[in-house]
Amino acid sequence: MTSSSSSHNNNNNNNNNNNNNNNLPTTPSPLIPATLLILLCLPGLYYLTPHILPPPPSPPISFPDELQDLTLFRRATAAEHKPTKSRLGSTNSKPKIAFMFLTNSDLHFSPLWEHFFNRSNRDLYTVYVHADPTVNPKVKIPGGVFTQDRFITTAKKTRRGTATLIAAARRLLATAILDDPANQFFTLVSQQCIPLHSFNYLYDTVFETNSHQVAELSQLRYRSFIEVFSENPYIWDRYNARGENVMVPEVPFDRFRMGSQFFTLTRKDAVLVLRDRRLWRKFRLDCIKPNSCYPEEHYFPTLLSMEDPDGCAGFTLTRVNWTDSVDGHPHTYYPNEVSAELIYELRRSNYSTPYMFGRKFSPDCLEPLMEMADEVIFRD
Repeated sequence: MTSSSSSHNNNNNNNNNNNNNNNLPTTPSPLIPATLLILLCLPGLYYLTPHILPPPPSPPISFPDELQDLTLFRRATAAEHKPTKSRLGSTNSKPKIAFMFLTNSDLHFSPLWEHFFNRSNRDLYTVYVHADPTVNPKVKIPGGVFTQDRFITTAKKTRRGTATLIAAARRLLATAILDDPANQFFTLVSQQCIPLHSFNYLYDTVFETNSHQVAELSQLRYRSFIEVFSENPYIWDRYNARGENVMVPEVPFDRFRMGSQFFTLTRKDAVLVLRDRRLWRKFRLDCIKPNSCYPEEHYFPTLLSMEDPDGCAGFTLTRVNWTDSVDGHPHTYYPNEVSAELIYELRRSNYSTPYMFGRKFSPDCLEPLMEMADEVIFRD
C-alpha cells in the first residue's frame, strides 16, 4: 500500500508540475527582437551608407573617347591657322557670341532663352548643346533656337566631381570654333541658368559696341570673363584631392587657382584651352578625396592664369549664391523667391560689368520668370 500510495503521489506531483510549467509565461527567443531590430535598421542603413562610406571611384575617361576628343581639338586649333579673311568669309561679318549649354536633364528654361535670343538677332549668336546621351532632352519649342541640330554629336556622359565636365566644355568650345569663324565669345551655361538682361545689353557690354554696328573681327582685343582667385580656406584640400604632390611639377601649389565653372571666353583663350595637353594630364586624374574634387572649377582658371593672365578679367558674368551651399551645390531658387527684387539683386556686381546670368533655379520657376520677362528681366 505504501509503495502504491507513493507512486500515486509521485504521479500527482508530476502532473502538477506539468500544469505549473504550462501556466508559466513563455520566454521569447533572443533571435526574435534581434531580427526585428535589424529589419527596423535596414532603411536607415540604406540611407546613411552613401553618406558614411566614400563613393566608388569614377570610371576613367576611356581611351576611345580621349582619342576622339583629341582629334576634334586638333581640327579646331588647326582651323585658326587659316588666313583671317578666308575664315570670316567677309570682312564685314559681325562678331557672334556662342552660347554653350551643358546639361544632364531637359532644358527647362528653353522658353525663357528663346525669348532672350529674339529671332531678330540671329546673325549675332549661335547655340550649342552638350546633352548627356543617356538623358535625351526634349525640344520644347519646335523650330526654335534649340533644334536637334544644335545638340553636338560628340557629347558624352558627364559625372559631377570628375574631369568629364572639363572634357564636355572643351568639346563645346571645339565645335563652336569649327562651326562658325564669326564666333568670338564663348559663353558656357547650365540648364539651371537664366538670363538677367536682354541679349542686346549683353552683346553691347561684352563687345563694348552697339549691336547694330559692324565690327572688324581682326581688331577685337577683349578679355575673358572667368573667375580666378587663389585665396580660399579650402584651396589646399582641393589641390591635394588627387593625392599629395600629384600635381607637381606641372601645377605647383602657388599656381593653382579656384574659380567659376561657367565662363565667357574670347576666341583666343578658347583656342588656348583646346591646345593644352600638359595640364590636362594632371586634371584628368581621378580624385582620392571626392569631397574636395571639383576639377571644372580649377582647370580653366589655373590654365588661363598661367597662359594668359592679362587676357582674363578675373570675374565671371554668372551670379551664384554660395551662402547656404549643401554638399557642394549652391543655393537653389524656388518660385516663392522669384521676384523683380531678386533679379535686380542678382544683377549687382562689385566689378565693372554687372552679372548677366543667374544660377541656379528650380524647373518650376519657369512660369513666374516668364511672367516678368518683358517688364523686368529684359528691360535694361
